[in-house]
Amino acid sequence: MEALTLTTPALLFSAISLIMLAYTNRFLAYAAIIRNLRDTYIKAQDVTILKQIDNLKLRVRLTRYMQISGITSLLFCVLTMFLIYVGYATIAAWAFGIGLVLLILSLLFLIWEIQISARALQLHLSDIEDASKK
Repeated sequence: MEALTLTTPALLFSAISLIMLAYTNRFLAYAAIIRNLRDTYIKAQDVTILKQIDNLKLRVRLTRYMQISGITSLLFCVLTMFLIYVGYATIAAWAFGIGLVLLILSLLFLIWEIQISARALQLHLSDIEDASKK
């Protein structure tokens, strides 16, 4: 195995930063949708809106887990760079490995959340198709 240098964990900075931006945008979009659904539910207390809100609660929770995992991954990349700088190469390698595992975990949460989102959109499309057939 090659020695771990400062450039290796530094390469993940831009990737993790872009991922975190995407996660934050998802979170903000969910917040806006939830606020709109809340107002709609107050006006017309429809049970389907409650189901949508339950679905969004899970998606927001998964987004929070994605963000926490991604931020912690970035933290371990920074820690890795510091440990390399002060000469603790073995501990740095372990810290980098933990950071990579956390990034993988973050991406797995993203896959799970995308699956839920896709199912929700398919339900909306089927509702539209059913309404158009009537």
